[in-house]
Amino acid sequence: MDIVDIARTSGMTVILDGRIGRVEYQSVCGSLSALQRFADAVRHAEANRKDNRKRARQTLSRA
Repeated sequence: MDIVDIARTSGMTVILDGRIGRVEYQSVCGSLSALQRFADAVRHAEANRKDNRKRARQTLSRA
């Protein structure tokens, strides 16, 4: 799950604030509705991840 891409897709602006060594520090800003879309997208992505794991376990147990 690329959380920065989810933030952008949700309508938030992603800003590069700084870099220390190889680590980039970013912040996001946006409206409350963009934040709600972001939260919904993260919940949806997590639910899909859990469903995929469950299906994979079921497939392995059948084999």
